[in-house]
Amino acid sequence: MQAQDLNRLVTDRMPYGKYEGRLLADLPGHYLGWFAREGFPHGELGRLLALMYEIDHNDLRSLLQPLRKV
Repeated sequence: MQAQDLNRLVTDRMPYGKYEGRLLADLPGHYLGWFAREGFPHGELGRLLALMYEIDHNDLRSLLQPLRKV
């Protein structure tokens, strides 16, 4: 994980699927869990989704709050 990865979670948006356009940090836990079971996409998006899954799974979403732009 890189320091800028946390910033990307609160700025990058899901590019496709049911939650297209939603910030990665705002994706629901059940959706992230589905990716964890079925497989994360390849590349950068998959890496960020896996990171967000770990944050959600360990109940650490509040750590992202200070990074959000008001």
